[in-house]
Amino acid sequence: MKTTRISQALLVAVIGSVALIGCKKKEEAVATPTPTVEPTPAPVLSAPAAVSSVTLGNAIGADNTIATPLTTFAAGDTIHASIATDGGTAANVGAKWSHVDSSQTVHEESRSVPAGPQITEFRISKPDGWPTGKYKLEVSLDGNVVNTTDFEVK
Repeated sequence: MKTTRISQALLVAVIGSVALIGCKKKEEAVATPTPTVEPTPAPVLSAPAAVSSVTLGNAIGADNTIATPLTTFAAGDTIHASIATDGGTAANVGAKWSHVDSSQTVHEESRSVPAGPQITEFRISKPDGWPTGKYKLEVSLDGNVVNTTDFEVK
């Protein structure tokens, strides 16, 4: 009977081992992290130059700004234009002054301005005095008119 007891004990041990193995939780597969690829940043595009303001007056400060904006001038005034630009690119700023009543161009010029905020000054003067009437200033950027400002000489 000794063999029976040993056989029974072995049988119980085997059954118990099988039961433990069957009940053992399956180990979860270890997830291998997927390498992350950082996106390449988009190139920074420079904003094109733009005119943010055009101001006329008969006097201009050292910083090229007009202290007292005017739209009506005296015949003997020097007429100043203060043109504020901004942008990530350099540009060619033009000023075309015209006497509307006679359809004549009084003066035209352009200047190259660097990128970033800039204030550029243009002016016209006529020692013997401006004819009375309506005038306009056309401001252009790289040859394209972007602003028209009307004024008058009385």
